[in-house]
Amino acid sequence: MFKLARRFIKTGFIFLITGLVTGLYILITSHFKQSWFEYSLITVHAHLILFGFVMSLIIGVAIWMFPRTKDNREYSPVIAEIVYWLLTLGTSVRAICEVIIMLRASTALSLLIVIAGVAQLLSGVLFVYNIWSRVKPVGRLK
Repeated sequence: MFKLARRFIKTGFIFLITGLVTGLYILITSHFKQSWFEYSLITVHAHLILFGFVMSLIIGVAIWMFPRTKDNREYSPVIAEIVYWLLTLGTSVRAICEVIIMLRASTALSLLIVIAGVAQLLSGVLFVYNIWSRVKPVGRLK
């Protein structure tokens, strides 16, 4: 397994645990404190699981499993590295800012959340762009 693929997958596992703990906190808060939590916390939970875990896992496995082309001209390891950092930082910054904004509303935090969301979007677009050429048939069926 490639180093970058392992990094995507292991980072995804960290996001999974963080997302599950967040979900447990939401569950406990809503049932035992008899109060509803902030909407932002649901967003944090969803983004940690869906972007942080699922997307990281999908990208890591895709980098590992899709065969490289012989000339490898279309695929760029540099773009794959950029995808990693856009996804990881975008998801982390978004989750942290969503939690902080529950405590203190701020235009700067709102702007950071939007920028982090754009980073998540860019990571997905760049991933598809970069991996597209690797999705090819291995050989012709007879």
